[in-house]
Amino acid sequence: MESTFLVSTSECSTCNNEVLKTLGGLQGIFGAEMNRIDGKIVVSHTDEVTREAISKTLVDLGFSQPEIIQETSHDDPSIWGCAL
Repeated sequence: MESTFLVSTSECSTCNNEVLKTLGGLQGIFGAEMNRIDGKIVVSHTDEVTREAISKTLVDLGFSQPEIIQETSHDDPSIWGCAL
């Protein structure tokens, strides 16, 4: 599943790398992308880690109350599955 968090923007590449490294170290997270301009962090994860745990980690890293703006599950059946 994918979760998108709205956070404050950051111009510091070192800080952004630390955020992605810390998120990647959490059990159940297998990918994260950060858009510094829009202030969005997209996290790909399993249900081993909750969105609340990810949000708490972002707060611990210095972001003030990240807002979950999008939740996507990849378990939905694909409309292209029957095209083959």
